[in-house]
Amino acid sequence: MRIAHRTVEVDGARVFYREAGPPDGPVVLLPHGYPSSSFQFRHFMAALGDRWRLISPDYPGFGYSVAPAGFAYTFDAYAGFLRRFVDTLELRRYAIYLQDYGSQFGLRLAMSAPDRVAALIIQNGDIYPDEHGPKYAPLKEYWANPTPEGREKLKAAVSEEGFRDEFVGEIPAHLRERVSPDLWRLSWSVLGDPERRENVTTLLADQGSTVAWFSRQQAYLREHQPPALIVWGPEDGYMPAGAARAYLRDLPDAELHLLDGAGHWLLETHLDEAVTLVRDFLDRVHGT
Repeated sequence: MRIAHRTVEVDGARVFYREAGPPDGPVVLLPHGYPSSSFQFRHFMAALGDRWRLISPDYPGFGYSVAPAGFAYTFDAYAGFLRRFVDTLELRRYAIYLQDYGSQFGLRLAMSAPDRVAALIIQNGDIYPDEHGPKYAPLKEYWANPTPEGREKLKAAVSEEGFRDEFVGEIPAHLRERVSPDLWRLSWSVLGDPERRENVTTLLADQGSTVAWFSRQQAYLREHQPPALIVWGPEDGYMPAGAARAYLRDLPDAELHLLDGAGHWLLETHLDEAVTLVRDFLDRVHGT
């Protein structure tokens, strides 16, 4: 299935996005994670584009989108961007793929218009802090004491080696060869720009602001009970298996799958399994 590479203006800024599938197909929105771009969904979009209309934007400052000088580069700013992107494309109903930072932006989009949400696909995007993994420790240290020195530590992780660790992480050695080095090298080729690197550091420093949203996001799930598929990579230093099971507290009818050996970026290592699960799920809840 071919993927189209397009641009659109949002708030006067040029935004790049990828799109696959029939124009009248049920929409699946794919907000990407850190430090990636819509590139992370390239194989997933090709696999599901026979029936669904899949759309994935590059956020301002990421991928091929511009980095506007007046953009705030905070979680609030990116959540607002996603809402305006969806409205610009006149998307009125959609399933949302929730992974990494994209889970925060996607959930806030869902909360802003619950009637538009056909389904949620939840993949290594956590909202239950009692199930956070050990890799959160340095971030939480900064949240508790946001000093200039702490910010510099965050900035030091915005590096090619730091990105490689994000993508390869804790997955078993025999699976690492499935993860394309393009992921971290392309990300660094963009985010290594001094201005963009500073913007990304601002976003990392702002991550503590998401904690106040967790209880509101849990309440949204409890109240609206959107159809949900949880497909999870448990080999994740940020979000281990318990972070996936925690969703069942608020979505007891959700379908949960822990993929053996998979980590935070399971679409690289377990694409076929994920596509099979998602296709079956969408056939049932978001078909034509």
